[in-house]
Amino acid sequence: MSKKYFFKFVSEPKNDPIKSIVGIACTAQAISDGHDVSVFFAAAGTRLLDPEYIDELNQEMGPDSKMVSELMGKISDNATLYCSWASVKATLGYVEGDGALIVSDDEITWSGPPGVIELSAASEIQLVY
Repeated sequence: MSKKYFFKFVSEPKNDPIKSIVGIACTAQAISDGHDVSVFFAAAGTRLLDPEYIDELNQEMGPDSKMVSELMGKISDNATLYCSWASVKATLGYVEGDGALIVSDDEITWSGPPGVIELSAASEIQLVY
């Protein structure tokens, strides 16, 4: 039976890269298991949308690994993505339209606290990384 999962990435992934990889893997697993998955990137968690940082996480898994890139591809292709532009600007220095993230701006629903509250209220299961 499919459930509604809400994953929120807000922690600084540089403080605990493996925890971030675990969160990404759990998100991808929920998708593989056929669940309805929504993901919100806010605060320092927006770093997970930076292609250069994803390359760093790949290296955590081994010198030639593309595991994290592949998992993020699965997430971006199959989950509903939400993000805060204010967090992207504060964390990464990018503004809307820069085309600097691993997904295009039009593939993300841009929101802030109202979106987080709405998603958490509508979900059955929430996981925060």
